Amino acid sequence: MGEKESEPFQFTFNGFLKVAFQGSRVTSDAGLILVRELDERLGLEAILTEHLRDSRHGLNTQFPLPDLLRQSIYSRLAGYEDLNDAARLSTDPTFRLIGSPKRWDRSAALTSTLHWFETELLTREENLVGLMAVNRDLIGQAETFDRSDRTVLDMDSSESPVHGQQEGSAYNGHFETVCYHPLFLFNDLGDCLAAKLRPGNVSSADDWEELLVPEVDRQQAEGQRVAFRADAAFARPAIYEALEARDVGYAIRIPANKNLELAIEDILFRSPGRPSRKPLVRYKSFQYQADSWTAPRRVVAKVEHHAGELFPRVGFIVTNLPLPNRAVVRFYNKRGTAEQWIKEGKQAAHWTRLSCHRFRANEVRLQLSVLAYNLGNLWRRLVLPARIDTWSLTSLQQRLVKTGGRLVKHARYYWLLLAESHLTRRLFGAMLQRIWALPVPTG
Repeated sequence: MGEKESEPFQFTFNGFLKVAFQGSRVTSDAGLILVRELDERLGLEAILTEHLRDSRHGLNTQFPLPDLLRQSIYSRLAGYEDLNDAARLSTDPTFRLIGSPKRWDRSAALTSTLHWFETELLTREENLVGLMAVNRDLIGQAETFDRSDRTVLDMDSSESPVHGQQEGSAYNGHFETVCYHPLFLFNDLGDCLAAKLRPGNVSSADDWEELLVPEVDRQQAEGQRVAFRADAAFARPAIYEALEARDVGYAIRIPANKNLELAIEDILFRSPGRPSRKPLVRYKSFQYQADSWTAPRRVVAKVEHHAGELFPRVGFIVTNLPLPNRAVVRFYNKRGTAEQWIKEGKQAAHWTRLSCHRFRANEVRLQLSVLAYNLGNLWRRLVLPARIDTWSLTSLQQRLVKTGGRLVKHARYYWLLLAESHLTRRLFGAMLQRIWALPVPTG
């Protein structure tokens, strides 16, 4: 070839066009700078310094722990799937700028360093517990900005595909695949309050107490009224009793059985004549006690007759909410948003891409992805203007994070020159003003 690395390329179709490679100056993820300003306002560094322990010393500390954690989280928020991307991101201006100023003229951490960070340092018990505490405190800080007096909690599980003989992987009959089976707890704002990686062969509700009870206690200690909803996989008497003991209102779907169907015989009939094009919906509330229950509880039934369908659609919800039947059903149906948030976490933060062999390492990967998801969700609900605050996290990635930029150093200042596409100057300024309007963390 013979040409020098710094020489531009020229083309025969247009002699006035030249192409040069300046990867250390050009970025495709400049929108992350706004998230970095938000995490500063949320006090992320102080939170992680409180909960994570760094055992390194000497030359091994050239990358501060906050830099490593941010690089891990922000790469996931930008849509990068695993550590294989770290090598090329190490020279990316954005991933240098989100770290300590002393490293702005140097590279960010390479794959080997991040691999050690995620699979060795963070897998230590105190740091794995610390990661969960970082997430909890991050959400707690955000709650001080826009909190109401009521919190609704949603719990659900999902499958995470495995690759080969990974520790803890097992066949799950419900998903009909070999997988992990993580459990998630959300609030009604879309924040993932807690997550737990579990072996593939556990049932959906296993370990519910470990996630749900501490969060209920925390919310109530802060003066919140708490409500809970979940699908039929969580229809367990122990859950009802724990919530009732804490005066938590709940709406949980329960599977149909003959006794429940007998209780609603009077609303199962279809009206005579030509069926209406609109569904015929009836509700009924009654007291019911299953054999495994220590006391009777209120059950709300919904029966829907649809044109062209021979049999009605029937659902049962056990509840202690003092609401009309229709309102109970409406409240329960909103739990479907939890499924949407899990889907967002899969697509945007890749929190079910758990490809390490060791189970503990995959637990860390899940917690890092949860932190990335939450930063994205907090950006959406605290910073975005009203006209775009319903964007999905993948839309945020594609339209805001994926903004081209060029880093220029002039005298003592660094200039990040952004391409004006979806992220216009006006939108950038509006988001920055909303971040600056958030209260400064105390303590």
